[in-house]
Amino acid sequence: MRCERLDVWKRSCRLSVEVYKYFSECRDFGFKDQITRSSLSIGSNIAEGIEKDSNKETLRFIEIARGSTAELITQIYIGIEIGYIEKEIGLSWVNEINEISKMLIGLKKNYATKL
Repeated sequence: MRCERLDVWKRSCRLSVEVYKYFSECRDFGFKDQITRSSLSIGSNIAEGIEKDSNKETLRFIEIARGSTAELITQIYIGIEIGYIEKEIGLSWVNEINEISKMLIGLKKNYATKL
């Protein structure tokens, strides 16, 4: 299977693009780097996991992607509190991340049954 066929991969990539565009003018390079890297990590780890030859390795990368969703949610809430992210936008991102996380759980279950 190719990652490009997975809706979860497509959605995580779109979210990462939104985060990158939102922070394009941010001058706090530490925060900007951290939040963009965690957003990028979700789709990247999905892609890397899907390309692995063993289901065990695929599952490991899906778990890493799920960890990145938690990291990104944390950074969004902090960004809202410190005034870097508009609350409405941040909460819409959190909702999307929660949906992505659910999709990752489903993907994990699918691969776990193949072990």
